[in-house]
Amino acid sequence: MFPNVHHTRISKDLSYYEKEAAKQQERIDKLVADGADEHDIRKQKEVLEETNQMLPESKKRLAAAYKELADLVEKYVSAAGSEEVAPEEVLAAQTVLQEVRV
Repeated sequence: MFPNVHHTRISKDLSYYEKEAAKQQERIDKLVADGADEHDIRKQKEVLEETNQMLPESKKRLAAAYKELADLVEKYVSAAGSEEVAPEEVLAAQTVLQEVRV
């Protein structure tokens, strides 16, 4: 019932893009320090820009997914007598909400 995997995947994607941006910046800094060809530096900056363009969209998707999951958990927890969702699913969703940063 709860789409926990979706939220975890988005969180991992965001983490990947952040790490990739940091690595790419280090790569550019090293190229500059080593006096690499300007064309190579420019191409690496383009790669960094492409990675940075993914960050806002990933953050937006994560925030929306987080809100959706939080709303679902709140709905089912407030309806304590609900038989639709097994308690372990609610606990798993709450764990995801705690682990995923927004």
